[in-house]
Amino acid sequence: MKRTPYLSIALISASALSYEILLMKLFSIIQWHHFAYMIISLALLGYGASGTFLALFRERLQPYFPYAYLGNIILFGLSSIFCFIAAQQIPFNPLEILWEMKQLFWMFGLYLLLTLPFFFAANAIGLAFIYDKTAISGVYAADLLGAGLGSLGILSLLYLFFPASILQFIALAAIIAALIGFKELSLKPNTGAVLLFVLSFLAVVLLGRVNTLNINEYKDLSQTLRIPGTQIVEERSSPLGMLSVVQSPDVPFRHVPGLSMASEVEPPQQLGVFTNGDGMSAITKYPDNIDKLGYLDYQTSALAYHLGNPDRVLILGAGGGSEILQALYHKTKAIDTVEIDPQMVDLVGNKYAGFAGNIYAMENVTVHTAEARGFVASSAQKYDLIQMAMVDSFGASSAGLQSLSENYLYTVEALGLYLRHLKPEGYLSVTRWLKLPPRDTLKLFATAITALEKNGVETPQKHLVLIRGLQTSTLIIKNGVFSSAEIEKLSRFCDERFFDIAYYDGLAKSGANRYNILDRPYFFQGTQALLENREQYFRDYKFDIRPSSDDRPYFYHFFKWETLGEIFALRGTGGLHLLEWGYLVLVASLLQAVVASIVLILLPLIRYRKSEKRRIVTSKKRVLVYFFALGLGFLFLEIYFIQRFILFLSHPLYTVAVVLSTFLIFAGLGSRYSKRLAALKGYSRSARYGIVGIFVIGLFYVLTLDHIFAFLLTQTDSIKIAASVLLIAPLAFMMGMPFPMGLSELGSHSESLIPWAWGVNGCASVISAVAATLVAIHFGFTVVMVMALLFYLAAYLSFPVQIKA
Repeated sequence: MKRTPYLSIALISASALSYEILLMKLFSIIQWHHFAYMIISLALLGYGASGTFLALFRERLQPYFPYAYLGNIILFGLSSIFCFIAAQQIPFNPLEILWEMKQLFWMFGLYLLLTLPFFFAANAIGLAFIYDKTAISGVYAADLLGAGLGSLGILSLLYLFFPASILQFIALAAIIAALIGFKELSLKPNTGAVLLFVLSFLAVVLLGRVNTLNINEYKDLSQTLRIPGTQIVEERSSPLGMLSVVQSPDVPFRHVPGLSMASEVEPPQQLGVFTNGDGMSAITKYPDNIDKLGYLDYQTSALAYHLGNPDRVLILGAGGGSEILQALYHKTKAIDTVEIDPQMVDLVGNKYAGFAGNIYAMENVTVHTAEARGFVASSAQKYDLIQMAMVDSFGASSAGLQSLSENYLYTVEALGLYLRHLKPEGYLSVTRWLKLPPRDTLKLFATAITALEKNGVETPQKHLVLIRGLQTSTLIIKNGVFSSAEIEKLSRFCDERFFDIAYYDGLAKSGANRYNILDRPYFFQGTQALLENREQYFRDYKFDIRPSSDDRPYFYHFFKWETLGEIFALRGTGGLHLLEWGYLVLVASLLQAVVASIVLILLPLIRYRKSEKRRIVTSKKRVLVYFFALGLGFLFLEIYFIQRFILFLSHPLYTVAVVLSTFLIFAGLGSRYSKRLAALKGYSRSARYGIVGIFVIGLFYVLTLDHIFAFLLTQTDSIKIAASVLLIAPLAFMMGMPFPMGLSELGSHSESLIPWAWGVNGCASVISAVAATLVAIHFGFTVVMVMALLFYLAAYLSFPVQIKA
């Protein structure tokens, strides 16, 4: 009697998913997030390659299932750590791709190396599907349940250990999975098996000792460490990122974004804090005399303190504490500050508290460790000033490296929320890095106009002022109309600091480009056009500056295809910084995934045509459509729900942990149940019951989820997490049924197509992760959800039933 190794399947599935998430984290540190996205998404084609491999060699491998199965698990464990170490030795620099063709060669090498571990893991699971066609539902259930637990496990490990060291845990987990599988398959121990396991264990331990992170030389941290005397004095890591505290005694840090040249006060000593090697924030030494913080009054972000006298201030994004120091300098009576990363809070509030002047312990300062928008949504407090700190890297921002990052802080709905938490005559102040040609400053201005209109303001032009310095711009939105007295204060503030006024209602063109002179008053012209003829300006402008929304939260996306040729022609004169690299990398990833998938999907068909023709009694087209549609639909639904629940749970980490694990675990339970249902209704009807359930529940959530969230928004985190599980579970349960039922149907009449269907589904999953993001950028997450339901409808219509002779 065959014994199916369910436990080892679950453990290898958990290890593979953990490895995927960990690689994303590691490559975000050593490269940038969007290149990590590209590399890992292509590496996941190992699942598609596995299906092709098993389809071609199924008959040769099947008699030796125990050894092939355990061998692939061990190979996954060894390659998971070895391939990453080898990948770091490849001199790949993504910023040189357009100049050096050899970078394409190095990139291809990265793909091959990182594909191997996923190929081996997928082989193990795919072999289990082939091994016993009566146990397909159980195998798929073990696969999904393991992946669900793996998603929780990797997040826990990222809290406890540095990312590089976790590679050893994953590799060792794979070796343990092989040991468990050895026991499950009732294999007898022998000298060779014992020696193999011992050598594998020693190899993982030894490889782990030589594993270090080689951060790209063009990242901010790498550039900073080139300065003589600089050194990393502390590093901390969590799922939110790796923080590196840097000291530079010989060439002191002077990190004061947007500081006016009129300032006569020298900034105190600072420590630099880098997140994933980028996005520097500074911890400033608190001076013996608060007047020595006077340089903070010479930033564009200080404007709001001169327009009024805010008594209660909310700072969104505390970072190293510069905005808190600015508020303290202006004698603010009550300061609430929000910081999402508890590591940063601990650095400023505990480890370097003496250096920073114990600012977090001051009587008028209250620190909240929370996600900024979620904190505002759950607070009943109103403020005289809400200040949005500028904590992203100028280099990453200006190079378009953040264009794939969803950001719910700068959407129309977010600005509307902040404005509703202002007291009458209160201010919302948002400071951004200055880009030329203008992009995010104008996008923010357009978003503010829309937010004011949605809040019922009939004359938004009277509620806005915008100024710019050499490096930064500050937009202030008032909960009221700006008075002539405030405009006089605005003018005096800018004249004394050599800042330029870009907009206030009634500003003359001659007053808009006086100090930091541009060849044209771009910001003045842009703001006027946005107020006078917005839609026309959106169409004509070289960059996409339409307001971002909660449905399309890509504030950093400015790319327009019609501008690509013009920008590319400027590559020899330094114009490539205008490209939105993140977006182009996403498109390139999709094209590569599609081409690779076509090859992997078509290759086995040659063999089927020659040697399997008589044993296949179903339409291969239906098999292709069914399993491809399931792969697309499953990931589209997951991505939609992750994005929707981010705002509800108010924390990206909680959301990923809750949504991803709930989807996978309950889909696993659905797969387990589907076998019982199939015994009563048959494979085809069981799969279609599941698809109908997905369609009905999904459509219900499209119509009602906003209302459900609004009803539960004020509840505690534990209640919201429980509600999230209850909302997702029924849909996920149904999603676990169509795939194993389809494979089981093939097992009943066209067994040789099982590995091909497994590969088709794997290729579709890779494509869907990239395609869903592109759809969301252009059309919004609601369209992602609708497309997911249409994919499931396509699967309903193409179930691979046996063709009657």
